[in-house]
Amino acid sequence: MSKHADQPVYSIGAAAKIIQVPTATLRAWEERYGVIKPTRSEGSQRLYSRNQVEQLKFVKSQMDAGVSAADAHRLLSQDVSAGRSPVASAELGESRPLILLAERDSYAAEVAEYLLRTEGYDVSIATDAKQTRLLFAERSPDLVVIDLLLSGGAGFRICSEIKASSSTQVLAVASIDAADEALAVGASAFLRKPLEPLALASTVRDLLGTSALARPARQTAPR
Repeated sequence: MSKHADQPVYSIGAAAKIIQVPTATLRAWEERYGVIKPTRSEGSQRLYSRNQVEQLKFVKSQMDAGVSAADAHRLLSQDVSAGRSPVASAELGESRPLILLAERDSYAAEVAEYLLRTEGYDVSIATDAKQTRLLFAERSPDLVVIDLLLSGGAGFRICSEIKASSSTQVLAVASIDAADEALAVGASAFLRKPLEPLALASTVRDLLGTSALARPARQTAPR
C-alpha cells in the first residue's frame, strides 16, 4: 500500500460525505472511542488520511450489518493492533471476497496486498504460522495465499490442515521450486517467487471463479 496513504488528505466534511454520516458523528466517534484520530491543520481543522477513511468505511459497514458503534470500533482496534488493514466495500454493509495472505516477507506482502486490493479483493495479512491459523479460523477467507517457507516451512503443514478441514482453496508460493510438494499437501495452485503481478492476479481470478470486480459481494455476518 502506498506510503502516501497515511498522509492527511480529507477534511472532516469530505470524510463525512464519503462515509455518509454527519460530521458530528465523526467527532463523537473520535472523542468516545479514540481509535481513528485525524491530524489537525495549522488552523486546527481535522484532516483524515486515506487509510483513516478506509477505517471509517469499515466501521460504518459493520454498523450497517447490525454491529454497535462500540463493537465496530473494538473490531477495528483489534485489526489495527494486529497490523491488519480492514477495508469495507463501496457498497456499505457488504464485503469483498476475502484473501488471507500469509507472507513472511513484509515487502512482498505489501506489494501483493496492493495488487489484490487493486483487483477488488479484501486482504488480511499474516506474518507467521500462528497468526495464519488464527486469522483463518476467525475470518473464513475465500482463498489463502501462503508462502510455504512461512515460519521455517510451516506453510506445507498449514496447506494440509486447510485441505483437511475446509473447502477453501490455497495458492501456495515459494522462492524454491516446490510445485509437486505443494499440490501433494493440498494446494490448488503454485507460483514461484518473486511473483509476477499478472500471474498472481490471473491465478487468483481462476481459483475464485472470476474477478472480484465482477462477483456479487458476500454479506458480512454480524459479529
